[in-house]
Amino acid sequence: MAVQVVQAVHLESDAFLVCLNHALSTEKEEVMGLCIGELNDDTRTDSKFTYTGNELRTVVEKVDTVKIIHIHSVIILRRSDKRKDRVEISPEQLSAASTETHRLAELTGRPMRVVGWYHSHPHITVWPSHVDVRTQAMYQMMDQSFVGLIFSCFIEDKNTKTGRVLYTCFQSIQAQKSSEYERIEIPVHIVPHVTIGKVCLESAVELPKILCQEEQDAYRRIHSLTHLDSVTKIHNGSVFTKNLCSQMSAVSGPLLQWLEDRFEQNQQYLQELQQEKEELMQELSALE
Repeated sequence: MAVQVVQAVHLESDAFLVCLNHALSTEKEEVMGLCIGELNDDTRTDSKFTYTGNELRTVVEKVDTVKIIHIHSVIILRRSDKRKDRVEISPEQLSAASTETHRLAELTGRPMRVVGWYHSHPHITVWPSHVDVRTQAMYQMMDQSFVGLIFSCFIEDKNTKTGRVLYTCFQSIQAQKSSEYERIEIPVHIVPHVTIGKVCLESAVELPKILCQEEQDAYRRIHSLTHLDSVTKIHNGSVFTKNLCSQMSAVSGPLLQWLEDRFEQNQQYLQELQQEKEELMQELSALE
């Protein structure tokens, strides 16, 4: 029987926000990224009380080591090929992500590494496809604790007719009666944060730039074709401009508004802290 390597995933709220913004950036194709964090061993014990003569003692009956993945930030990956139902991570991107984790480890002073990947499922179920399960199994051959996250978006609740977003975390295990793999769901917990970390802030700001680069790459590939007539080239240029405007409306604009709101909140919080400091200084002076 296959053994579950990871028992839980703790996803920090600012990293969750970046994943969600990335997933909602387009409803036509899937998007993807890598999760950066660390693997911790959490020891859990079951104890009971016993009497030895007149003395009460605690006896440890069972000790379990629970492996928990802590995701602190994410790296948004640039797609070389846009597909409606498929995403791929190249070896070059994994290598670049590994280099980035070394930088983050030096920046944070924590043993950061690539602990998983995420991708979106626009307009479809949150559960991984058979291709996702096989891809996840391939990653686990390199790292048994590697996890996969899926964000299902642009779906509508049949009862309330409102949009909703679903997410799940999974790993792949060998099926008992076949050579295929099957998914196993990993509990994921969102860890709330009052502030947004520097690394996640960099990823959020990088998103519009990456989306623009993807559009530019696609336009250049088509524009380089020699057999296109002038009307087709003008049409392709118009589509390119339209896509950039759509991105500004759906991604860049809301991101800028969100950053301005966070800036105002931080200013207000700073004023409250300064006022609290002054009150404490006055109380300290009174005591002297």
